[in-house]
Amino acid sequence: MTVPLGRRVHVRVPATSANLGPGFDTLGLALNVHDELDVEATASGVTVEVAGIGAADTEHAVPTDETNLVARAILHVFDRVGVEAPGLALTATNSIPHGRGMGSSGAAIVSGVLAAKGLLEGIVEVTDDDVLRYATELEGHPDNVAPAIFGGLTIAWVDQSGPRHKQLAVHRGVSLLVAVPEATMSTKLARSLQPEAVPHADAVFNLSRSALLVAALTQSPELLLDATEDRLHQSYRASAMPQTSELVEQLRAAGHAAVVSGAGPSVLVLAADPAARLEAATIVENRPEGWTARLLAVDIRGGTVERIPTSAAAQPGSGSF
Repeated sequence: MTVPLGRRVHVRVPATSANLGPGFDTLGLALNVHDELDVEATASGVTVEVAGIGAADTEHAVPTDETNLVARAILHVFDRVGVEAPGLALTATNSIPHGRGMGSSGAAIVSGVLAAKGLLEGIVEVTDDDVLRYATELEGHPDNVAPAIFGGLTIAWVDQSGPRHKQLAVHRGVSLLVAVPEATMSTKLARSLQPEAVPHADAVFNLSRSALLVAALTQSPELLLDATEDRLHQSYRASAMPQTSELVEQLRAAGHAAVVSGAGPSVLVLAADPAARLEAATIVENRPEGWTARLLAVDIRGGTVERIPTSAAAQPGSGSF
């Protein structure tokens, strides 16, 4: 079977913040900033139109052919399920900053995998587990793609059957702030700064803090400052993003649970209440380097895909799937 020409889907995927301090390559949180995507099955070829972040007239323009990460993710799924891919016409509207540690590449991959799931509806079943598996194959690790798919707070791990996850609800008292700088950071560079081995005491330290962080985020926000201490990755990356490191230290010295968001250079603050978040925002906005304080919330829905009925093709996002 093949995908009918003209079949269209609409996808919406949230930004994410991974690691959350001590939960390196394990913990992730979905944020209420979204990329949106419309895909139509065509006779041949791949075309990509981009608005917003990554558009052709912006500094970090993304490819507009089959090398585009979203298109690659769609084609990867078709290859994995053994169905010939149709031509693809993609229209992306991006709001997630690129190279800032907010999961833009993970969101692009999840967008493509979910789009493929929608295009394949009635032809091949793509389960939630399949979505996580295919996204992880492209991303390399599940800590960003899991919250982008499922929303909320996720614990991700890999066992003999592949990537797995557990979704948890964040305590309603937790307020989020992401401090976004003008500078960008390469995830590949950030990961290259990690040592192959760490001291036993540091490993034990992070085990205790990551366990405590799950409790703090779900039950006891007053423990967030202690729970976000880290010895496994942030200090090793500090030399590559000194302004980020300085801001984290300044916020923590003022009592705010600040961590590097993903690979950086953005900073995530997990505040125990809205007033504390506003205090942290004031610190960020008084920095001289051009940081922007974004007051965000946890996205609890995760990635979504909707079929657009042919009769409603002029109304992106209509219909349901």
